[in-house]
Amino acid sequence: MRLNSTDPASPALLLPAFEHQDKAFSTAFDILRDAIAQRAFPAASVALTHQGRLIALKAFGDFVYPNDTDNPEGAPSLSRSLRQGGDFDVNPCTLFDIASLTKVVATTTMSMLLYQRGLLDLDAPIAAIIPEFLSSPPEKDPCRHVVTLRMLLTHSSGLPAYEKLFLKAQTRDELLDAAFNVPLTADPGSRAEYSDIGFIIIGVALERLAEESLDSFCQGEIFGPLGMTNTTFNPPPEQGSQIPPTADERDEECGADLPRAVAEGALARKMPKSPELPGGSQPAASTFRHRIIQGEVQDENASVLGGVAGHAGLFSTAEDIAKFAHAMLNGGNPILRPETVALFTRRESTPPNTSRTPGWDTPSAPSQSGKHFSANSFGHLGYTGTSLWIDPTRQLSVTLLTNRTWPDCTNQAIKQVRPRFHDAIIEALDQML
Repeated sequence: MRLNSTDPASPALLLPAFEHQDKAFSTAFDILRDAIAQRAFPAASVALTHQGRLIALKAFGDFVYPNDTDNPEGAPSLSRSLRQGGDFDVNPCTLFDIASLTKVVATTTMSMLLYQRGLLDLDAPIAAIIPEFLSSPPEKDPCRHVVTLRMLLTHSSGLPAYEKLFLKAQTRDELLDAAFNVPLTADPGSRAEYSDIGFIIIGVALERLAEESLDSFCQGEIFGPLGMTNTTFNPPPEQGSQIPPTADERDEECGADLPRAVAEGALARKMPKSPELPGGSQPAASTFRHRIIQGEVQDENASVLGGVAGHAGLFSTAEDIAKFAHAMLNGGNPILRPETVALFTRRESTPPNTSRTPGWDTPSAPSQSGKHFSANSFGHLGYTGTSLWIDPTRQLSVTLLTNRTWPDCTNQAIKQVRPRFHDAIIEALDQML
């Protein structure tokens, strides 16, 4: 079913009711303003839905901090140079790199659609879909054949959290081959460890099951039907200057030639080339592109994959994510069945003490969702400083998008901001009821 966004009866059409948002959520909004002043992140966009209505839509800050400079010797202001490329202020229509929210908005939702169409078996071994997953010698990884789609979705496959695959891959195919051969670090199903590698592999599996690329499927079956008109992989180059930057990788003294998947095609950017480092050593992970990362995916592995991957790559607005959350609160209507949503948002019983569902996370103490979200809530975080939490009991969703990785990823202050912000939102709602 394709959504007609002009149809007032459509369950995915949110009716705005946020004329009093500044007063109602003053404490929560002040937390974000203070966070920007304390340099937790330069830009933020918020959307709240409650009982079927969009009750808040607000943007804060600028693309970069006001006093960012190119170098300590007083070079021209970086904020001024970015301003020359386009609009600099954040507004509710600003696109953000949503990082690992891609895992739930795109990859998990595609899994749900294929599941309810009978094309995806959660307990099927991944090797049945991706035989290359077994290309390692059996004696090296004897349990590899038992890894299932469910294990990958629940981060219990035994794969490690992260590998710098982009340092040893020049093309999409090379990076995928490296991902398929990442050794397990635990027995499948024995423990939960959040894994980007697992979701890279899921993305490929879904494309093979659907016989369609991840970006094409999601556009036609998820974003289009839900009216998410500003959600996309690989935003057009002309939109780049309208997107907050996520990293400053301009260290020209450290680097090698850019991977071809990044240097060619839609992601091409004019950039200086520097010789390979002595001894064949690789550049630092934070500088392999040698430019400001703006309008292209921040995640390096996703970059080599061409900007479309199961773990990262999606760009969206807070309002579009709110539309998605509203559908999830409405039993998945118009794209999913309630029983499918229930299955994929219910916490798994194994491994012991896991907080994961097939694709989503759930609140655990302490939680980035704060202390007020109901036990049956589900959500996810994104590396660039994004988050989405959905509470079916309260009929509430909270979307927070930021670019906390600007100018580099060492800033972790958002971990203190998110719980306070979420608590303030729910406390304000409780006072209103």
